[in-house]
Amino acid sequence: MICTSKTIKAYRSLFVIRVAENLQYRAAAIINSSVGIFWSIMQIVVFTIFFTFGDVGEASMTLPQAITYAWFAQVLWRLTGWLSLDTDIRGKIIGGNVALDLCRPMDLYTHWYAQTIANRVGGAAWRIVVTLGTALIVPAALRLLPPASLAGFLLFIVSVCIGVFLCAAFAMLMAAVRVGLTWGDGPTYMLEMIGMFLNGSYFPLALWPDFMQRFLLLQPFAGLMDIPIRLYIGLLLPQDAVWVIGLQIFWAIAFVVVGKHILHRRICQLIVQGG
Repeated sequence: MICTSKTIKAYRSLFVIRVAENLQYRAAAIINSSVGIFWSIMQIVVFTIFFTFGDVGEASMTLPQAITYAWFAQVLWRLTGWLSLDTDIRGKIIGGNVALDLCRPMDLYTHWYAQTIANRVGGAAWRIVVTLGTALIVPAALRLLPPASLAGFLLFIVSVCIGVFLCAAFAMLMAAVRVGLTWGDGPTYMLEMIGMFLNGSYFPLALWPDFMQRFLLLQPFAGLMDIPIRLYIGLLLPQDAVWVIGLQIFWAIAFVVVGKHILHRRICQLIVQGG
């Protein structure tokens, strides 16, 4: 479907409405943020014990950098780290309501892609504010580090924005895989767990064994959280931004192309019953 000014306006309106809806649930967002803060502190305690009493040798990051990584992993969790398929889209696929969206004068993939981004941005706003605010006021030993450089901070912002598009593209790939499946959510759950394990949500990728570092940086999930955070704390220098951000863009485009192809094939084979 060719995007006209009317369809672009429709996608923009959908995005604004979805963001506004997510911003309304302040109580749920604050509760969700408290869980993130608690998890950050737990990770910081583990990192402190590890760096203080463990045999870290020539570790690729310092304890303050690891603490900052832990905070940002929770700040960005709802935005780029959480890889679960959009709840509304999952419900439509399982309930058979995909046909309703097919009746809209919009491309289904672009419609769901815009909806996915909107839900992530709207759902993450309160968590970012509360968690980041807490990270800046806690005692100095637990506090978030300032960015390694101004250039690193600006590149961090750019990388996070691209990470949102990459995350939505991966979510849409899972949606495409799920359409037409009659044996449950097993494949999508497996993809989600692999992605969250490899994006740095649970453990900084820089602390993995040295022989895995090249693979960990090149694989697509590093672009969701790990690469932006490394740019912030200085493990990746500004001169590295060209290839790492280019890598993020490459994987985002690849996920879009593959996801759109799979979704188109599944929709062509879809059988809708009822009336």
